[in-house]
Amino acid sequence: MKKDQAMVNSAAAPQVQGGKAGGKKNTNGRAASNAAAQASELSELRPGQSVELLKELHILTREGRLNQDSRRKLKQVYHLFNFIEPLLGELSSSDQGPTLADHGAGKSYLGFILYDLYFKPLGRGHIYGVETRAELVEKSRVLAHKLDFERMSFLNLSVAESTDANELPPQIDVVTALHACDTATDDAIAFGLQKKARAMVLVPCCQAEMAACLRQGKALQLTRTPLAELWRHPLHTREVGSQVTNVLRCLYLEANGYQVTVTELVGWEHSMKNELIIARYIGQKKRSAAERLRALLGEFGLQSLEDLRYPGLPAA
Repeated sequence: MKKDQAMVNSAAAPQVQGGKAGGKKNTNGRAASNAAAQASELSELRPGQSVELLKELHILTREGRLNQDSRRKLKQVYHLFNFIEPLLGELSSSDQGPTLADHGAGKSYLGFILYDLYFKPLGRGHIYGVETRAELVEKSRVLAHKLDFERMSFLNLSVAESTDANELPPQIDVVTALHACDTATDDAIAFGLQKKARAMVLVPCCQAEMAACLRQGKALQLTRTPLAELWRHPLHTREVGSQVTNVLRCLYLEANGYQVTVTELVGWEHSMKNELIIARYIGQKKRSAAERLRALLGEFGLQSLEDLRYPGLPAA
């Protein structure tokens, strides 16, 4: 019996050793695979991008990895950066550098990445983040202090309130509003006009006001024009309201001296709120844009919105 038991133990020993060796090999393989995956993910970052910042923003995990959701967010912000960087470059020759106001800043992904990639190496200029949620404003202030981002300010204000706020300078070079909901985009445009912004970069979101106006006058419009069929059904009312809102915004910007470009922010697979409006001030106020804006308001029965959303148009 003892001899048989010894033979079992003797036969089992090499198998255990082989298991340990195989386990170690598998562990090393996984580690190498993880390291390769991490290196591949980090290669998606722009040159000079602070890994510490992205970890603080929870875009990167503590291990320096990107998940699907954070990759989507980073792609949106980087794509937007590609549009904003040339605008800032045109304004960077002054001693004080460019000023930028980011409305509806949220967690300030855009503001922090703009500062890290552009304002920090430039050594001048200032970013103002405007946000209504006090807890997000405080977190952004703490993070800016921690990272020594001295030329960033965060204001607990609505977009409309910020227009006359003493904490902001009388002139702002670039205005951004990424997914500013409903009329917050209109407020951002009004802010930009008052602050004589050289450029505005807008990604509108959730345009409910126009849909409500179309819904209110739907019965009358159906008796007046066959165009009202475009918004007879509730789903179409929302979609047409969104489209009309952005068209009117573009005309309003053109009527105030801006050259307007409309494009996609990212692919539709990443976000349905995807329309990007870029406006550069050229000083040529288009009277035809004001005339067409008024004509569209009349066609859709929205004349009551002119004084509220599109003030200062030249007399008809």
